[in-house]
Amino acid sequence: MSARSVMGAMDLDKYEIIQIGITHDGAWLIADPKRRNVDVLTGLSQGNPDQLVQAALLADPTWPGLFRLEKHETGDLLTRMASLDVVFPVLHGTFGEDGTLQGLLEMADLAYVGAGVLGSAVGMDKAICKDVMRTQGIPVVESILITRREIETDIHLAAEKAQQLSDFPLFVKPANLGSSVGVTKCSSHSDLLEGLFEAARFDRRVLVERGVKNAREIEISVLGNEEPRVSVPGEVIPSREFYSYEAKYLDDASNLIIPAPISAELTRQVQAYALQAYRAIDCAGMARVDFLLEMSETNLEGKSRAAEGNIYMSELNTIPGFTKISMYPKLWEASGLSYPALIDRLIELALRRKSDRDHTERRFRREQ
Repeated sequence: MSARSVMGAMDLDKYEIIQIGITHDGAWLIADPKRRNVDVLTGLSQGNPDQLVQAALLADPTWPGLFRLEKHETGDLLTRMASLDVVFPVLHGTFGEDGTLQGLLEMADLAYVGAGVLGSAVGMDKAICKDVMRTQGIPVVESILITRREIETDIHLAAEKAQQLSDFPLFVKPANLGSSVGVTKCSSHSDLLEGLFEAARFDRRVLVERGVKNAREIEISVLGNEEPRVSVPGEVIPSREFYSYEAKYLDDASNLIIPAPISAELTRQVQAYALQAYRAIDCAGMARVDFLLEMSETNLEGKSRAAEGNIYMSELNTIPGFTKISMYPKLWEASGLSYPALIDRLIELALRRKSDRDHTERRFRREQ
């Protein structure tokens, strides 16, 4: 859905789009050159039909471009199919925004949209990212890290360790994942046991956080390389108990309030924190920085927006959602940058980042 939204906003008089789909098994698929108008995303959803062919991108800049991969009785055959000027990754989670794809693209010497290896990896790892934020003086919610081995060895001991952090509710999540996959809100000991097992399915490191009571979610979009700028803040009113995968992508019931109804002082504070966090992990291109605002008082109807309490940085998403209901492009639209102009800007930033990378010396020659 995110990929469709991005492609739908691109000017076809300016860009030639080559769709690359990646299956859950890791195969790269592109349209058969004899059927150039085939939609790869539709093909993926139909289970790799005949009009898609397997492709490969080599981590070797002396063999540039995208290759068709064919298997023959005498051996595998690579045929060059297309050159690539810039790659726009629209991949959430593992192998997409954790630095692994970015490393491949760097080794292939390609320009690409978004953060580099470091920014992607640190942004994805919630535990490491929190540690970096603490060194920067950016407030984050209290948390502890529990390993999958601890959970598999003695789940009750692992749960006891988690409960030493705080009273319920607790949030349990994989340290490295996105889109709220594997996240559980735990309101009891039994919830906690289930949440630990669930998170450990997706990562060998599990983060347990204190649940912020009466929380409001405030988000900021950041755009740029060396001189990033920030959008107006937005607020998410989730359709479910928390901003789950379903609330983010599958239903239209979640409400986005733009600009967020917060004070001018708090707006300046979250914007400053967002810029500081962005620079701290060497982000580039784009990121959405999420905050939790802990309310100091409530009323019978729900959250009182008149009383603002503690602010905590929740996470930094280096490849934020790009669907029609996603916050990142909506915040930029509200800040005066249209969706097509945003796409243009991101591609321009990718090319500038590549140009800057090309100035880096890769060979050392000892002077005689």
